[in-house]
Amino acid sequence: MKSMIKKITTTALFGVLAVSAFAGCGGASSSSNGSSDAGSDAAKFDASKTISVVTREEGSGTRDAFTELTGVLVKDGDNKTDNTTTSAVTINSTEAVITNVKDNEAAIGYISLGSLNDTVKALKIGGVEATADNVKSGDYAVSRPFNIAYKGELSDVAQDFVDYIMSSDGQKIVSDNGYVTVSENAAYSGKKPSGKISVAGSSSVSPVMEKLAEAYQKVNTNAKVEIQTSDSSAGMQSAMGGTCDIGMASRDLKDEEKSALKVETIAKDGIAVIVNNANTCDDLTLDQVKSIYTGETTVWSDIIK
Repeated sequence: MKSMIKKITTTALFGVLAVSAFAGCGGASSSSNGSSDAGSDAAKFDASKTISVVTREEGSGTRDAFTELTGVLVKDGDNKTDNTTTSAVTINSTEAVITNVKDNEAAIGYISLGSLNDTVKALKIGGVEATADNVKSGDYAVSRPFNIAYKGELSDVAQDFVDYIMSSDGQKIVSDNGYVTVSENAAYSGKKPSGKISVAGSSSVSPVMEKLAEAYQKVNTNAKVEIQTSDSSAGMQSAMGGTCDIGMASRDLKDEEKSALKVETIAKDGIAVIVNNANTCDDLTLDQVKSIYTGETTVWSDIIK
């Protein structure tokens, strides 16, 4: 009887060790009887699938920042080459990227950290989680500024809105929505002038800008803020052309944009690399991300060992 108890205990111990061996990108967990856990998404993931690479459209500030930070974009003097694989699926909004990855187990994409929700999984990069604290500390490598830009002097009401964004009230909204603050200014104390403000550009900046506009219009009921969402390049073109008061960009401004516009950073944001919740991978290096996005690595089993 004692021999039988000892045998059962030893078997149970091996079962625990077997489960722990499959942590991270190592594979799906198993139950103690050796069968797959049918209720677990991770247990169902097929690592032999071809990686479905999802990217943003040209002109997207998120794409510009992501490709530069991961090395997918190669610079040679003034020349820049985006080496994103031609097989990538190009998506023109943050929400559409999330939907695509949520609906495709083999997909990988990237989005603004502030837009992340639990329908997809954010990967660690080099062992560092994609969080606002890690962006602020500089530990998370894939991060970029949220910029606004405008041509010449702003109207009284547009300047008052910018003052609100950079006040402690505005920066609290930035923080509350998962982004990193950049200002330690005092509370808003503007004169609340009347008028209309037009803001245009980045679909990554738009979500927090909408929250800022909503809050500002509550404290200044004389103002109306209209937001048009497109991409960073379109936002800068609109600002330079005078078709909007304030342009939004989720990247650093290009030289020609800097020469024509005044720029101000209103927040910092991480770029979350996301996969389907069923994917067993939890962590990638920057080199692995680059390899996937340039088309060098094409199958999940090359990553998930």
